[in-house]
Amino acid sequence: MYIRLKRIARQVGYTIGRLYIEGKYICDTLEPQWRDIKRGKEIKVRGKTAIPEGLYPVVVTKSPRFKCWLPLLLNVKGFEGIRIHAGNTAKDTEGCILPGENRRKGVVLNSRYALSRIMKLINGRKPGEAVHIRVE
Repeated sequence: MYIRLKRIARQVGYTIGRLYIEGKYICDTLEPQWRDIKRGKEIKVRGKTAIPEGLYPVVVTKSPRFKCWLPLLLNVKGFEGIRIHAGNTAKDTEGCILPGENRRKGVVLNSRYALSRIMKLINGRKPGEAVHIRVE
């Protein structure tokens, strides 16, 4: 299964994107501020930096923090515990990807609904099929 996160607005304090699964638009996303750490132009600010662009494997594991099964991105250099989980503002994420509808500046709404759509698609994939996300 192929997930694509296309960042469309890099603002001070937050980043807005669009999430696609198998080429189909699913929802908008909210992340912390994007910083050009991959090229060494900026430094990572703990809990307030979006992950670098790249292709990452995704597994679904039980989150100790949220006490439910959520997608976890693996092998994100310089980051740990990056998940796709519900939330509404940049204060709700420490590097994670928040799904929802971007109808207000710097906010995603209906996040739990968007997350349930993502989980339904991931859980409905073929047995043994790998999941990857490309962040761009």
